[in-house]
Amino acid sequence: MTYSLTGICHLGTLSQVDSQTFAAVGQPNRLQIVELLRKGPLSVGEIVEKLALRQPQVSKHLKVLDEAGIVSWTPLARRRVYRLEAKPFEQINGWAESFEMLWEARLDSLGTYLGEGES
Repeated sequence: MTYSLTGICHLGTLSQVDSQTFAAVGQPNRLQIVELLRKGPLSVGEIVEKLALRQPQVSKHLKVLDEAGIVSWTPLARRRVYRLEAKPFEQINGWAESFEMLWEARLDSLGTYLGEGES
């Protein structure tokens, strides 16, 4: 199955963003994990509980996110506590901002078109 975010990576050059980042967050369960971790660090057990997934599934998804550099973990007794890493998201933000000029030009054109209709 192909997910929308993974398709973006193959269409153009993403020098600022590792395509592994898009592939990792392009899977719906992993994206849900990222959304949970936005609120703060969580253990595997807490993620399992909140997403109602089995522990082996969550662990596999966390491994993919870890390998992509999206999350990191710290041992706490017999648990692992996961947190988001900022760098991949800063790279995605920079990549998305690179489209700002494109949208500004289109919005300027739309403004001009709508302004002409008022005359």
